[in-house]
Amino acid sequence: MKHLSVAAATAAALLLATVSPATAAGAATLGDVQQAMESLATTPGVVGAIGGAYVDGKPTGRGAAGSRLLNGKGGTIPADSRFRIGSQSKTMVATVLLQLVEEGRLGLDDKLADLLPEVVAGGLVERADEITVQQLVQHTSGIPDWFHQSGSTAPAFDVFDFTTYYRPIDIVKMTRGRLRTGEPGGTYTYSNTNYTLIGMIIEKMTGHTLARELDRRIFRPLGMTGTYQATKPPEGIKGPHGHGYYADSTGTPRDVHRFNASWGNGAGGVVSTTHDVSAFRRALNQGKLLPPSLQKILTGGSAQQGTGLCGGKLKGQMLGGSAPGLTTLTFASTDGRRQFAISVTRSTTHDNAIVPAMIKTVEAVLCPTT
Repeated sequence: MKHLSVAAATAAALLLATVSPATAAGAATLGDVQQAMESLATTPGVVGAIGGAYVDGKPTGRGAAGSRLLNGKGGTIPADSRFRIGSQSKTMVATVLLQLVEEGRLGLDDKLADLLPEVVAGGLVERADEITVQQLVQHTSGIPDWFHQSGSTAPAFDVFDFTTYYRPIDIVKMTRGRLRTGEPGGTYTYSNTNYTLIGMIIEKMTGHTLARELDRRIFRPLGMTGTYQATKPPEGIKGPHGHGYYADSTGTPRDVHRFNASWGNGAGGVVSTTHDVSAFRRALNQGKLLPPSLQKILTGGSAQQGTGLCGGKLKGQMLGGSAPGLTTLTFASTDGRRQFAISVTRSTTHDNAIVPAMIKTVEAVLCPTT
C-alpha cells in the first residue's frame, strides 16, 4: 500500500493537495454528481464508480455508474454502498493515536522500542530505540514497507489469499532484512509498516482491539453507522457493493473484493461510505477530534503538496487510497464545510489513468464553471 499519486499503481496511500481559498459565492455551486460519475465510469479500467458531495454535513448530490461486477454485470453499485477506503484509514488510525497523546498516555517523542519491545527482539525493526511516535505518523522512520517487494511493483504477498490470518507482528516480521528507506527523522518515505506498528501501539496502550478503539472514538461519536474496521479474513464488505479485480499470473482479472483484511490492520482496513468518510473529514477539519497542535502532526511530514485545484478557487485537501481492485479519493475543504468522496472499482492492476480522471471529476463537481 503505497503513495497514491497521478502516476501511482496498486497500493493505498495518502495524497494531500493544498489549494487557494474559496470564495463564499462559490461555496454553494456544485456540478451534477451523477453526470460526473457517468463520465468517470468511461475511463479505461473502471468497473464501477460512486460519489457523494456534502455541504455542512448534508448530502447535496450522489451518483453511481458502471456496474457492480465486471463486463457490465450485477447492476449499478448503490450510491450509498460501502467500500474499502484503503489508506484513507491511516488518518483515522493516526487520529486515535494522537488522542492518546492528548490524554497523556504516550508522547510524540516516545521511542518505538519502549512502546513495543517485542519488535526489538530478533531485530524485527532496526533502530527501534531511535524511532519516535511522530516519525511513525509522518512516515519519517525509515522503516521498510511490507507491501512491496524490493525492486518490484508487485505486492509482497499473495493478493488472492483471502483466508490466511496474519497477526500484525507477523506482517512486521516480513520486513526483517529489507533495506531501510532512510534515517529516523529523515526525509518522508511512505511505508505501511509505520501504521501496522501504530495499530499495535494503540492496542497495547488501550488493551482493546484497534477496531474497537476506532468505533468507540470515531465511528460511533460521529454517527458513522456504515463504517467498520475489517480485521480477519475472509470478511467481505457488508451489503451490495462494487467488486474490484486484479490480474493473476495469466493476465486474467480475478475478483478481489474479499481482499485479506488482516493485511490492512492500521494501514488500511476501514470499510466506509461516502457519507461517513465525509463526516470524519468534516469533524477533523473543524477541530472536533484533535487540538490544532496535534492536528498539524497529521500533515507535517506526510503530505504530498499539490499546486492547486479548480483554478485556485478552493482551499482543502484530498486524501486518496488505492489497493488491488480499488481506488478512493476524498476532498475536504479546510473549513470543513464541503466534502466530495469517490470510490472506484478497477479491472486493471494500475490506476495511472484512473487517478487523473478522479481528480478531474472532483473539479467537475466542486468547481463546475472552471
